[in-house]
Amino acid sequence: MWPRLVANKILRKRLGSNNFVADFPRYKEIPTLDRPCLSPNSSIFVHHKDIHNYRIFVSTWNVGGVAPPEDLDMEELLDTGNTSCEIYVLGFQEIVPLSTFSVLGSENNKISTKWNSLIRRALNKKKIRQHSNEEEEQSNHEKSSNNNITGQDFQCIISKQMVGILITVWVRSYLCPYIRSPSVSCIGCGIMGCLGNKGSVSVRFRLHETSFCFVCCHLASGGRRGDENLRNSNVSEIFSRTSFPRGPSLDLPIKILDHDRVIFLGDLNYRISLPESTVRLLVDSRDWNSLLENDQLRMELMNGEFKGWHEGLIAFAPTYKYRPNSDIYHGCFHQSKKGEKKRSPAWCDRIMLYGTGLKQHVYTRGEENFSDHRPVKAIFTAEVGVLHSLKQFQSVFLSERFDRITSKTDDFICKGRSSIQIL
Repeated sequence: MWPRLVANKILRKRLGSNNFVADFPRYKEIPTLDRPCLSPNSSIFVHHKDIHNYRIFVSTWNVGGVAPPEDLDMEELLDTGNTSCEIYVLGFQEIVPLSTFSVLGSENNKISTKWNSLIRRALNKKKIRQHSNEEEEQSNHEKSSNNNITGQDFQCIISKQMVGILITVWVRSYLCPYIRSPSVSCIGCGIMGCLGNKGSVSVRFRLHETSFCFVCCHLASGGRRGDENLRNSNVSEIFSRTSFPRGPSLDLPIKILDHDRVIFLGDLNYRISLPESTVRLLVDSRDWNSLLENDQLRMELMNGEFKGWHEGLIAFAPTYKYRPNSDIYHGCFHQSKKGEKKRSPAWCDRIMLYGTGLKQHVYTRGEENFSDHRPVKAIFTAEVGVLHSLKQFQSVFLSERFDRITSKTDDFICKGRSSIQIL
């Protein structure tokens, strides 16, 4: 085992398989004007691209190895009662206890399945209530075109776990026909610099004519001076080693930063470079500006591994480290136990964006408290290019394509480089 892991590290190979879970099989690539198979003189195509805006919800949460309670209300985290987004991206860290981590990165699918079930229930709760009325109004043709799972407004297009890291992506059902080239890339940065207890799971897909990449990370821990260098090294490894297939038309981005819209999320573990006593005093006085002036990640954003990235305004309390099931930070003098390590409060859990075409509207934290971290969430608007010709081309073949898909009820395994298991 160890020689193989060391060899993979030397050869800079990715960890684990490219398989992922989804609600439906990957569709065949739809030709577009950008590809040589189309004739520019054909009357069916219009040489014009519209820009559509789609809202994206992104969250990250280190759940501390605690399985989700059966009565966990994900609607509060997703804020489905007050916000309406087309795409939901949820990243988790430590979804399995440290004691059950496999050094090879094998996955406990029962836990990720449980999280996905809770997410599905929360996202589709309103749709399920309305389905009986909508079913009467919707024509058979519309049902076929939407390819909805009965009563579901959202479907999972990618869910991938590497040891304790999980990222799951959900989109409105009417967008599913326009999702192409979903793929994953896993990078282990843990023990020996290559195991999957730390690292990243990156997912990418193309929506209409715009490529998206979401990178869910769990970076090296530690609050001692110099530990930030380990985190910086993890980031460098993730950017250099992550890669995706070029696709059948050889026109898809390979590296993270080559994509049109890029979002980085996770337990990045960056701390505040101040004495613990000073940090606690500033937290008690809610002096976020003084704390952020000494935030390690802010320093990297200015002139480090994350130069060129952007983060929204932080106006919420540090998300780490709490005593589970309480609102008290770990290590407070009246709560500490003899021999117990203290942890200074910090904004370990972050969400950042890169490039253009993304506008951030919300950046806040949730108050779910069964973990020692609080979840962080953001809402963006993403610009997406839509070809008129793509709409016309799909209207010709859409019905036949879905008839072909829905006739197959068994699990579908893609023949390409990535494969899918149907949820």
